[in-house]
Amino acid sequence: MVRPVVEAAGLEFVDATLVRERGRRILRVTVDRDGGVDLDTIGEVSGRIGRRLDLEGFDPGPYDLEVSSPGLERPLRGPKDFERRVGEKVKVRTAQPIDGSRTHLGSIVSAGDRAVRIATETGEREIRYEDMTSARTVFEWGTAERRGGTR
Repeated sequence: MVRPVVEAAGLEFVDATLVRERGRRILRVTVDRDGGVDLDTIGEVSGRIGRRLDLEGFDPGPYDLEVSSPGLERPLRGPKDFERRVGEKVKVRTAQPIDGSRTHLGSIVSAGDRAVRIATETGEREIRYEDMTSARTVFEWGTAERRGGTR
């Protein structure tokens, strides 16, 4: 129900989860687009999602709707996420050690259908998606300003 509303607003649907926290239900919807998402856009799409859920009769009981962007350090969940982030710094955790470590910090060199290649301080590592327990981008303060030509 949520994905078509998000995409009709010109945004990318990233994720939706229904969780229970401190005795209340929360429907969390994560959206994105190239260049990021501002608060006005978040507010607008949140209203659209709320209306759609009401029209469709979505009723898990009382719940709060939270719509947000993935943030500066965004989770990476599949090959397309990694492909879009080639050249960026990431932190990947694996269930089993690869080259002696379960935590791999470096820049994405390439991303295929089954694995990603990361350049770490100790060399390049190929990590299969199925071996990952988590992955996210790593924000480096000052980097964005330098890319834009200002300091």
